[in-house]
Amino acid sequence: MQIKATLNQLFSQALEELEISKTPVSVVEAGKPEFGDYQFNGAMALAKRLGKAPRQIAQEIVEALPAHPMIAKTEIAGPGFVNIHLDAGWLATALQSAVADARLGVGRKEEPIRAVVDYSSPNMAKEMHVGHLRSTIIGDSLANLLSFLGDEVIRQNHIGDWGTQFGMLIAYLEELGEGAEGSLHDLENFYKAAKKRFDEDEAFADKSREYVVKLQGGDVRCLELWDDFIDKSLGHCEEVYRKLHVNLSREHVRAESSYNEELAQIVEALKKKGLLVESRGAKVVFVDGDDNPLIVQKSDGGYLYATTDLAAIRFRAQELGAKRISYVVDARQAGHFKQVFTVARMAGFVDEEVRLEHVSFGMMLDKNGRPFKTRDGGTVKLIDLLDEAVERAKGAITQREAYSEEELEKIAEIVGIGAVKYADLSIHRESNYIFDWDRMLSLEGNTSLYQQYAYARIRSILRKYGREPEGELRIEDELQRRMALKLLQLEDVLHAAAREAMPHYITGYLYELSTLFMKFYETHPILRDDVPEELRQSRLLLAQATAKTLSLALELLGIKVLERL
Repeated sequence: MQIKATLNQLFSQALEELEISKTPVSVVEAGKPEFGDYQFNGAMALAKRLGKAPRQIAQEIVEALPAHPMIAKTEIAGPGFVNIHLDAGWLATALQSAVADARLGVGRKEEPIRAVVDYSSPNMAKEMHVGHLRSTIIGDSLANLLSFLGDEVIRQNHIGDWGTQFGMLIAYLEELGEGAEGSLHDLENFYKAAKKRFDEDEAFADKSREYVVKLQGGDVRCLELWDDFIDKSLGHCEEVYRKLHVNLSREHVRAESSYNEELAQIVEALKKKGLLVESRGAKVVFVDGDDNPLIVQKSDGGYLYATTDLAAIRFRAQELGAKRISYVVDARQAGHFKQVFTVARMAGFVDEEVRLEHVSFGMMLDKNGRPFKTRDGGTVKLIDLLDEAVERAKGAITQREAYSEEELEKIAEIVGIGAVKYADLSIHRESNYIFDWDRMLSLEGNTSLYQQYAYARIRSILRKYGREPEGELRIEDELQRRMALKLLQLEDVLHAAAREAMPHYITGYLYELSTLFMKFYETHPILRDDVPEELRQSRLLLAQATAKTLSLALELLGIKVLERL
């Protein structure tokens, strides 16, 4: 159940009863327990408009509020705040119903849409590096979340597979002949070797430029070499995605090259709309409020990223019928996307009802606050970072318990990869964040390991009990009341995270929930012999609800849980 939505509806009905129906209603969670569970703070805003004292308006709203079993009482505080206290019996009944449901009571959207989430976007000329990590993790969690809530999600991996550098790479691939396959195992070194040849050998450079023309002209041999190169490059990407437990595969790839035939059409469409201006031989579109125009065709006739992005927007809106198009790209591209989105609307490529959003994110920094690099200043390969995460996880978990070699490998992979993903998703995505192995593999604080440990502890309790709890869930005290409320807030949190593309809402929620459970575990014995059976059943159900919530929310973030840790 969406508690906030229900309360908003009740207060809207009260305002309609008072003939104040055009006022938007938004209850908020109370800041302190003494202020109740939620608050309605709209009376102050209405006071000036209605010429009444805020407390008088608040009193009238409370009196007009429809009765609902959710609400135990309301009270007016301060200048006109309405404090809302939820009923403990209702919380217990609602939670027991939720825990019996596979979706924990989280409903699907009444009006689902088709959404495109564009994320990861590696360049086929190089292996994936740490610069691709945040887009891949954030984008995958957003796609998971939207899909769970009922939207039809189309994941798209807009890979860079076209452009002048590919003439150089194809020329080098052909030059190596039969030895090429072995060289492609390390794309980074392959690229460096090709670039060295290009810079030092003018004949090779000329051949590379010829290959660009041939490739763009559809030369069969060039296309064969290009296909082979892209195939090997995608193989590297898929290895990373498997390690990251990310739902991306070749079927999700929509490469830059797939829009090539549409680029001239984009320029022509902009021309017909009267938007195109020639500037220094280039074709550009000026956007109000921006001194620098959007360049869509260079003076030599070549196209740019902006042209391809406009073609992609038009395809996604008109061909795929998407109503929300999310680009999970770092914050440095904000100006680019602002211009592209504006021009796409000016050109009529998308209707006003289509939501275009740049899901921006900050940089990943080292402990010194500098961009994350290798010791010699090079770019960190993503596959190497993930392998290191697994190795470090082994050290963190073997300090606590002995495992067989097979168990250790499986657990270390889940812990290590989960730690990397959770560390990223636990901060506001627009912030830069410090990549710190010690912190992300800690059992203290808002970490993946803390959540996985809480889940594993509950599963241990349920295994020892040996059967499904089947009693009645009752709320004994304030701590359990807070736990029940927190568990029932899951749906509100998921909808807010999806609406605003903010995965850290979920990780923050999980940390609050697991912290409450740890306090509950320390103060409320469950399996001890002196605990009455009715009480035991109730506490088991509360623990089970917590475990199911942790598992579901972590799954949406792309993080696995462990039955034993």
